[in-house]
Amino acid sequence: MIKSHPAYKYAEGCLNGEINAPVYVKKQCAQFVKIANGDDDKYCIDENKVDVIGKFLKVLVVPKGLRAGNSVHDVLSGFQWLFIIAILCTVHRTDKTKRRYERAILEIARKNGKTFLIAVLFILLFLTEPKFSKFYSVAPDGSLSREVKAAIEEIIQSSPATNGSYHGKHKFKILRDYIHCNLTENRYIPLNYSNGHLDGKLPSVFLVDEAGGLPNAYAIEAMASGQLTILNKLGCIISTKYPTSHNPFEDEVSYCKKVLDKIVDDEKVFSLLYEPDDKTNWATNDDILEQANPLALDMPSVMEDIKDKRKAAVEVESKRENFVTKHCNIVYQGLGTETYIPVSAVRECRIEKIDWTGREVFLGVDLAMTTDNCAVAMAAFEDGKVYADVKAFIPSDRVDEKTRFEKVDYRAAMQRGECVACGDRVVDYLTIEQYVADLEASLGVKVLGIGFDRYNAISSAQKWESGVIDKEGDIKSFNTVEIKQHSSILHPPTKWLEELVLEKNFAYEKNDLLEINFENARCVYDTNLNRYVNKKRSNGKVDMVVSLINALYLLQQGLEGLTSWVAM
Repeated sequence: MIKSHPAYKYAEGCLNGEINAPVYVKKQCAQFVKIANGDDDKYCIDENKVDVIGKFLKVLVVPKGLRAGNSVHDVLSGFQWLFIIAILCTVHRTDKTKRRYERAILEIARKNGKTFLIAVLFILLFLTEPKFSKFYSVAPDGSLSREVKAAIEEIIQSSPATNGSYHGKHKFKILRDYIHCNLTENRYIPLNYSNGHLDGKLPSVFLVDEAGGLPNAYAIEAMASGQLTILNKLGCIISTKYPTSHNPFEDEVSYCKKVLDKIVDDEKVFSLLYEPDDKTNWATNDDILEQANPLALDMPSVMEDIKDKRKAAVEVESKRENFVTKHCNIVYQGLGTETYIPVSAVRECRIEKIDWTGREVFLGVDLAMTTDNCAVAMAAFEDGKVYADVKAFIPSDRVDEKTRFEKVDYRAAMQRGECVACGDRVVDYLTIEQYVADLEASLGVKVLGIGFDRYNAISSAQKWESGVIDKEGDIKSFNTVEIKQHSSILHPPTKWLEELVLEKNFAYEKNDLLEINFENARCVYDTNLNRYVNKKRSNGKVDMVVSLINALYLLQQGLEGLTSWVAM
């Protein structure tokens, strides 16, 4: 029976080329087909469960849209069938009561029936999971949570089989805060994301919707930690792309790719990653649209609408980021900009520990505005390699605000020692000035010079020149150098840093916040093809990268001048 099922036909179509699917979807399909064909020694498809699910879906009615009034069974797209059947019906051969998958990840472009799929899944769970099960969904904000709940309500109320009464009781009780199934005593509860308020739940199944919009992994971890005693636990994590690839969902996607590439052995993860193979030619390559929008392959009118949106995005720059990110499932880099250094290459330069004792270093500072992030970078050269450390400084009273708006967990960064909160609503420059003054005593280094951008840094530079009392009571004065933030000046250290990283001649201790800054950094060219990091065109904060480039400017000048401090 399974070989005639829409889920199997979809998977087979992806593998034989009849359906245009991206490479990681094909890899997951290959796994499903192998199991469905009976070629897996450990797992199989429970066809009784497949049959039960099919019967339930035949009595559920589509409430609205182009296919309103039809049964859910008849309108589900192939990828939706595959998602449902794979995660609910793939079981252990030796114990068919135990499901294989405990984590399901769906990465898909906007307007591909994601909310509808979630609603159908939860209704199936209402009817098939053991009594007194609890299901939770978490979303970044209240409106998203309400969308899922509303979609469930609409299907229930539109379907005679689920609407109305049974033995004198409503089959489903729909209240503001939850939906309760009186047939099974199972309950669905939508939750808003809120730090510290998701612990203590006991979800049989949880959904994290639009996980790319969450500031950190707390929601996922809190839900998963509540499942330790659940036999057939399931966590579904679903999202489109977001403007930056540093978010909890991208971490999940990255892990899924490692599983599908067989780099990591994890048999409990199922994923459908509709991330197009070509991430560059979005304006002309129809494959990108087809691979990111599997629902549109079944609905030509939807595909035409997406192509119309593409035309508008090509013509109007302000429409591009939203189109490329949300409809192509690609992180948009921006017109005339390019990623500075791939963060994957940066991470390859991590080392466990740097002993700074006795090293001669140059510092670079980026003091920016008092309400924004500031940074101090330290760089040393030895045996053809640059060693670096970068610290960020942010206003204390803006930590939570910045976490929400930037989707960066600054409190975690503070705990890791990557960032210092100082001042109240504005950065306390005195804290930064003292940090610099204390470096020699704290780390045993010799500071040879401080490179700075005169914007907001003149006063601090003057203090460092004249002398600042360090933590041991000694007066420390430093050579300071103004670095004009001009493309012709910044191009050489910008280029050098890239070369150092790509050649693995750069080293730093693990610093997630620095990596986020690298991921955010976008470069532009001037008319002379000088390349530099442009703050305005970058996808977030890049102060740590800018301060590092300032430090490398001085370091590079020293190397080129063959000054006495260089260890050759």
